[in-house]
Formats: sequence, C-alpha cells, structure tokens
Amino acid sequence: MATTETLEEFYHHKFNGLPENLKKDIGHFNVFRLEDCALTPANYSRRDFYKISLIRGHLRYHYADRSVEATGTTLMFFNPQVPYTWEAVTGEPSGYFCIFREAFFTEKIRGSLQDLPMFAMGGKPFYSLTPAQEQQVSAIFEKMLAEITSDYLYKYDLLRNYVTEMTHFALKSQPAEVLYEHPDANARITAVFSELLERQFPIESPGQRFQLRSAKDFAEQLAVHVNHLNRAIKKTTGKTTTELIASRLVSEAKALLKHTDWNISEIGYSLGFAEPAHFNNFFKKHTTLPPSQFRHV
Repeated sequence: MATTETLEEFYHHKFNGLPENLKKDIGHFNVFRLEDCALTPANYSRRDFYKISLIRGHLRYHYADRSVEATGTTLMFFNPQVPYTWEAVTGEPSGYFCIFREAFFTEKIRGSLQDLPMFAMGGKPFYSLTPAQEQQVSAIFEKMLAEITSDYLYKYDLLRNYVTEMTHFALKSQPAEVLYEHPDANARITAVFSELLERQFPIESPGQRFQLRSAKDFAEQLAVHVNHLNRAIKKTTGKTTTELIASRLVSEAKALLKHTDWNISEIGYSLGFAEPAHFNNFFKKHTTLPPSQFRHV
C-alpha cells in the first residue's frame, strides 16, 4: 500500500518545518493563503487530515476515480479516506485552505464528519462559486486567518464555527462536477489508475519500493470495489489490471537491468519482490530470459 501523507509530512513538504502547536491543539487546526505555500507537485494519495480549499484559477482535480476540471473559483472538501491531488492547467492559482483532524470536531460534537454529504464516501466535494459567493467564503477564510494568530482563549471554538459555517454554505449550494475529457466512467477510472501506476516510477534507488502491486491495492487507493476497477480497465483497454501492472513492472525491470549496477536482488526488492527467486520467475515468464542473462544480451 502507498503511504498516507501525515500532517508532519505536509508541513515539511510545504514549509520545511513543523509549527509549534502541531501536538498541542486537539485535532489540530490551521489555515493558510495558497500564495504563502510552496506550489510543488503533490502525490496522489490519502492524507490523515481533512482539508477545505477555496481556489481561484483553471484547475484539474483527481479525486478517487474522477478527474474534474474547474475554472473560476471552486470550494472543495477533501476526505482523508479518499486519495486526491490537483494541478494548475494555466497560470498560478490563488486562494485559501484549512486543515484539521476529525478530533477537532468530534471532541465537541456527536457523529462523524463523514455523515456530511461533502465528506461522505462517493459524495460530490466540488462547489463552483459565483463572484458573490466567492466574496462570502473568502471573508470566512480571512476571519480564520485573523483568529488563528489571536490570543483569544476560545479561538478554536470560533474557528470550529467558521468551518461549520462553510459546510452549511456548501450544503445550500449545488455541487459542480465537470468531468474532464473522459466520455464514461470506465475511461475515467482507467485514466486515474494509469496515472497512479505511473507515479510510482521511475525507481531511482535500491531503497525505493514499488508498493501497489495488485488490483486490490489500486482499488483501495481509488476507493472503488476491485471488481469495478477490473471491469472498467478490461472494457477500456482489453487487458486485465494484472496484465497492465505486470507490463509496467517488466518495462522498469529492463531499464534497471540495463542502466544500473544494482544486483538482481536489489532490483527485485525495489520492484516489490521479497525473494530473488520470485523476481527471477516473474521476469523469465514475461521475457523468456532470466534477469542475469537479459542484463548481458
């Protein structure tokens, strides 16, 4: 399984350090202007925290088995159970986002955040905003930014209310979803599977390890049933999920054998094979040659 991005990893990725209050606040809460963060590519993965973003610009979001394209201003709600990432199509985006763990709410309220439609599995988390709506939500984020640095004793209660206000604002709006370039659900899920597969490559050191090795692994990352994933890929490509994974593994194995001085065991391990014999058998099955012989052809 691919790892889940933690709050600690998020802060190192965006700010090269941890805030002093990371371990002190119940559930942790923080809020940012997008322009103040490093806009480096993010991995397509789960996080161990919730995130609400308001982003202005022409953007593409990859969320579970969907790719969504948006222009203008979009309000987004990200669930820790569902992998996601986003990319700017043109220009530099601007806006705000806040992050928090579920305990930030569950210490004070009953029920789960995932009971809310925008955070529910299979829900629609994207909301396109009019200029007037953008002004309303931006004002909430500005109040959060002002409050997070205050000395007010009950500021986290107030911040919690601001987040609740945003969720109710979204519930009163219509979710917006414009699917990007994919004519049907099968094509969408195949495209996201292919992207997730490719993001594991290239293997650049013997210590790096290819981790999503089965259809079940990918289905869990995409938050879909494995049978649904297999049917979609077979219908779209004519090949099975296992065949596509194996083909990409063989391609990477060939490159590592030809262009590195790693030994066979190191290459096999980096590709997810615990035993050298398993890698040998796999490679020979797909190329007719054992790895050691292929290396010297």
